[in-house]
Amino acid sequence: MVRDLTVGKSGRVIFSFCLPLFLSVVFQQLYTIADSFVAGRFIGEEALAAVGNSYEMTLIFIAFAFGCSMGASVLVSKLFGAKEYKKLKSSVSTSLAATAVCFSFLMAFGLLLGKRILLLINTPSSLLEPSWIYLEIYLFGLPFLFLYNLSTGIFSGLGDSRTPFIFLALSSTCNIFMDIYFVAGLKMGVEGVAWATFICQGVSSVLALVVVGKRLKEVESDEKAPLFSLPLLKDFLSVAVPTTLQQSFVSVGNILIQSTINSFGPGVMAGYAGGIKLNNLVITSFTTIGNGMSNFTAQNLGAGKTERIKEGEKAGIKMIWALALPIFLLYFFFSPTLLKLFLENPSEEALQSGKALLTILSPFYFVVAIKLVTDGVLKGMGMMKEFMIDTFSDLILRVSLSFILSSTFLGSNGIWLSWPIGWIVGTVLAVYFYKRSTKRLFKELLK
Repeated sequence: MVRDLTVGKSGRVIFSFCLPLFLSVVFQQLYTIADSFVAGRFIGEEALAAVGNSYEMTLIFIAFAFGCSMGASVLVSKLFGAKEYKKLKSSVSTSLAATAVCFSFLMAFGLLLGKRILLLINTPSSLLEPSWIYLEIYLFGLPFLFLYNLSTGIFSGLGDSRTPFIFLALSSTCNIFMDIYFVAGLKMGVEGVAWATFICQGVSSVLALVVVGKRLKEVESDEKAPLFSLPLLKDFLSVAVPTTLQQSFVSVGNILIQSTINSFGPGVMAGYAGGIKLNNLVITSFTTIGNGMSNFTAQNLGAGKTERIKEGEKAGIKMIWALALPIFLLYFFFSPTLLKLFLENPSEEALQSGKALLTILSPFYFVVAIKLVTDGVLKGMGMMKEFMIDTFSDLILRVSLSFILSSTFLGSNGIWLSWPIGWIVGTVLAVYFYKRSTKRLFKELLK
């Protein structure tokens, strides 16, 4: 089902469009949460640390997949809003070709250098082999990861947020049962965790591609669309490349932070692995709503309805704050209970490290929520330079302060404190750029 986001009350349109996106990312995060849950409960604390250690590297690949998804999503949204359906179809096939080149290169890169990178980030010798086993299988599943994310971007551009949610809900649920079967039943260890994710991602990506083809047939055009367009590739890359760079540098920053965490030993590593999964569930959910704001903004920009963009930004912040409140209360007061889901008889060090992480970060979810919604609007307007500046400022502060503060009496708590400082600075910059950019853009459109 395709949907026009340029009509109807902005708040209601955003809520009905973003709610399935939010639920989708919750189920998507179940992939990694299920991996950590099964690894920690059925294999042990070191297995959880190994999966968590590899997870930071997988975020680099997710960054590229996310960049391809956003490139297609914003491009399709603008063309759909402008009702240029021939170009829309051509943009999809062009995006698919670019995405295939991207994941092929990354697979080769990861298989050749992945184990060396694990050594560079100070992976303990006892965790090196299980970390590489998990990562190697993950690398072979990259085509599924990329194609599913690309399909999701296309669905979102067409105003359809429900279809990918249905696929993801089913595959994530299956992933949990397959995790348990492979690990607890077949005793496959960390390898079983990785294969369960591989199979479920594969099924969801194939189904998503099939339905994308059917959705495009519903969009009628007068002429046959060319399979490849250089101008559309440039438009795709204008969003995909900055988004990928931003996400990649965030992932590299997280790897650097992981190397600092690794220096504190397996206990802190395990606590971080559990805590960061819960934190990333929130941040990824908020980011997904921000991506929904990009689709809303791009469609309305294509249709020339600039006032709806301002209305949508306010509605997006209200929606995301409503989600932030219960999550903050849950993480701030019940973090030990949540962390125990990942570990059977956790060490005190692991439990306290994870608790400290969530207790320090959760009050600032209200701040980062503003940044992520505003970033979504900036991307939808094509203000990629401004988006990258506020994000890199946040990242540079977090990475540098994690090294500095962790070397003081604060210890590992110094690493956790770097997050809110970066979020505050990034949010201030994002709001400033939004106000400046919207004022300039709207003046140009009204000329």
